[in-house]
Amino acid sequence: MASYKKHSSGWEYRLKYKDPLTKKNREKSERGFRTKPEAALAVAEFLRNLKAGVGLSENESLANYLNVWLNEYKRGTVRKNTLLSHENNIKNHILPYFQNLLLNELNPELYQIFLNHLSRSMSKRTVEIIHTTMTNAMKKALILRKIQYNPCIGAEIKGEQKQQEIKFIDSSNIPLFLQNSRKYGYIYWIFFKVLIETGMRKGEAAALKWNDIDLKNKTIKIDETLDFAAKDNSELFGDPKTFRSARTIRISESLINNLKYHANWQNQNKLNLTDIYRHDLNLVLCREDGNFMPKSSLFNAFERICKRSNLSKLPIHSLRHTCAVLLLEAGVDMKYVQEQLGHGSIQITSDVYSHISKKIEERNIERFEEYTKNILNPSLEIGGHIGGS
Repeated sequence: MASYKKHSSGWEYRLKYKDPLTKKNREKSERGFRTKPEAALAVAEFLRNLKAGVGLSENESLANYLNVWLNEYKRGTVRKNTLLSHENNIKNHILPYFQNLLLNELNPELYQIFLNHLSRSMSKRTVEIIHTTMTNAMKKALILRKIQYNPCIGAEIKGEQKQQEIKFIDSSNIPLFLQNSRKYGYIYWIFFKVLIETGMRKGEAAALKWNDIDLKNKTIKIDETLDFAAKDNSELFGDPKTFRSARTIRISESLINNLKYHANWQNQNKLNLTDIYRHDLNLVLCREDGNFMPKSSLFNAFERICKRSNLSKLPIHSLRHTCAVLLLEAGVDMKYVQEQLGHGSIQITSDVYSHISKKIEERNIERFEEYTKNILNPSLEIGGHIGGS
């Protein structure tokens, strides 16, 4: 039952009702209405929403809802990397800004101010990723009838999308890099050579098992990634970065020979170490005892090898880009590069790699000149005088 009272600032209503979820008696009040009928309409609207299930969480904090969303709706339904991205966005950016805000207090204006705040110190792409987390969370809140509209819809993200800087090892420097890798340590040489030849991510390469490699048909099946930060063996292997990342790729005869030699080298380690060897993992690219390669060891080795090769500081991920550039320089089409690297679409591949190598541009113009030299510059002896009748 609602009661009404007139104040200098307008009409107020007070409503006692039973919460359908908790079955507890509660009270709601709101003031500032111009007339009593307007206040009565607001009561009727609230009761309609209450009956429909909207507004049952009017006192729920944004923090509590996002925690429920992560654990009840995302965990176990999305890939591990996606869940980690959502968790990081919420923990490091969303909650520190909104703090104790209630879920139903978040409106489009507040949300736009939040995005503008992020844009002052972050790239547009980073803000887009955070925006994706909030949009998905609010979409579910709308479905659950916790809110009446999604405050993220229609928001604008400031800034320009910067061209991603692609770092890779120039083909002229690869021989020296591999020579120095071999001198530094065999297990690093084979690891980095596989990355250059296949374009795999380091986690995909580290998760490779011998049953993933078909030496006869010259293929590698990629359907797992290794979590270098796993707390135990049960968490060591996970799904690839995206659904398109799961793929089967073809490899060269040269790499096949490298892997055959590597299998023999590894078998000798198994014989020497017997029970000490991690036979259970069955890893291809691993330490001498069969255990997985620590990320810190890979990073340190790569940095030192680059330094010895007089290369500028590069991330290990640059070896994936190096593979893509080699493929393109060899004349391979974008579709093949997309499938080899496991990109979600050919547009991603084209946007990232279309103009990163001067050699590709030089080769393209040389091909054009060779093809058109007798078309655009015909001999004067053919067909008589130019312009003659």
